[in-house]
Amino acid sequence: MGGKCPHRSVKKRRYSHKTHRRSKFLVKGDDLVYDGLKKAEDQMTPPVLPVDEDLPGMGQYYCLHCDRYFANVTVRDEHFKTKRHRKRVKQLMEAPHTQLDADLAAGMGMPDNGPKLMAM
Repeated sequence: MGGKCPHRSVKKRRYSHKTHRRSKFLVKGDDLVYDGLKKAEDQMTPPVLPVDEDLPGMGQYYCLHCDRYFANVTVRDEHFKTKRHRKRVKQLMEAPHTQLDADLAAGMGMPDNGPKLMAM
């Protein structure tokens, strides 16, 4: 009774379940997170989060750097110790790139011809 396995045509899933779960809640871009951090630094008070039943932990446990919600305080505090969070904090220390930076890098920005030698 040889032959092929009936499940041979099934391809392996392209995304793991963990990756799909992580992308379930949309993540903000780096520039929006950076702006949010600057606003929080200016206010010097922790933001009051509204209760939302659709988010984990009713939306009360949030990491501003990683743009993630957590089920409870202990999970959030464990997240603060992870390598991913520490890398993200270090990455957000610098200002994100702007369109002007991209234009200058591509040589499409303002020309730099040097100082004028003669006044006309």
